[in-house]
Amino acid sequence: MAYPVRFGIKLNQSHHPIDVHRDAWRMAEDAGFDHIWGYDHLFALGPDPTKPIFDGWTILGAIALATKRVRIGLNVTGNLYRHPGLLAKIAVTVDHLSNGRLDFGIGAAWNEPEFKQHGAPFPSAADRIRMLSESIRAIKLLWTEPLATFEGRFYQFAGAIAEPKPIQKPHPPIWIGGSGPKRTMRVVARHADVWNSAAGTPEEMRARLDVLAEHCAKAKRDPATIRLSHNLRIDDADAALKQIEASRKLGYSDFLVFPGQGGDLRKGTEAAAKVLPRLRQVG
Repeated sequence: MAYPVRFGIKLNQSHHPIDVHRDAWRMAEDAGFDHIWGYDHLFALGPDPTKPIFDGWTILGAIALATKRVRIGLNVTGNLYRHPGLLAKIAVTVDHLSNGRLDFGIGAAWNEPEFKQHGAPFPSAADRIRMLSESIRAIKLLWTEPLATFEGRFYQFAGAIAEPKPIQKPHPPIWIGGSGPKRTMRVVARHADVWNSAAGTPEEMRARLDVLAEHCAKAKRDPATIRLSHNLRIDDADAALKQIEASRKLGYSDFLVFPGQGGDLRKGTEAAAKVLPRLRQVG
C-alpha cells in the first residue's frame, strides 16, 4: 500500500517565550508543512533542563486555534503522565478545537529523572509497555463506546461516560513511538495507524521492519496498513534527500523535520520552510 509523502516539523515547546512559538506555528503552516509536532516532557531536554518548557497538550490546543489546515500532535505523549481517562478527554478536546486535525502520538515514557524529581513511580520497562498497551485499548473504548468498561492489570473503569466522541471516526490516527523489538513493536502491530521509528540507517530500518512483520503476522494484521515515519535532520539537505529516497524504498511516508539553526526557533522554521520544496521532489 503506497501512502503519499508527508512532512511534519518538530517545534518542541521549550527554550523560547510563547510569542516565538506562535510565530513558528504560523510560519510552518504557511510554508506548507503537513503536520506540526511538539513533545511531552516536564522539563526541557538538552544540556540545560532549567530552560522554560510549556505543557504539550495545552500547547496543542493553542496550535489548533492558531492554525487552520496543518495537522497537529505530540511526538510522543508519555503514557505515564496521565491516566487514560484523562488523556482520552484531553485528546478529544484538541480534536474538536482543531476540527479533526489531531494525530494522537503516544509512547511508554522514558525519561526517568522527570519522574524521580516529581516523586512519581517509574515502573520497569516491561510494565511501562504493558501500561501503554492497556492505555491504548482503554482510550479506544472511551472514544467509541457509549459506556466504556475496561478491566486491566493497571487500569480499570466501569460504565465510564466519555462525551463528546472524537470528530475523526472511529478515532484520531494513533502514532506509536519506539522500537523495542519484543514489546513495543508488538503494541505497534496491534494498535498503531502510524509507527514512528527511531531507526537510523537503511539496514536498521530493514531489520526492524522484519520484526514488525513478524508481530503483525501474529496479530493477523497486514503490515502495509501501518504508515511508517521517522525523524529527519535537514542541516545537510543533500544527506536528508538521500535518506528520504532510501526510506521511501522501504515504504516510509512521513518525515518529521527538526528545524536546526542553533536553537533559534524562528530562524530554524524559516530555514526548514526553504528546504521543504526540495524535499517534496522525492515524493
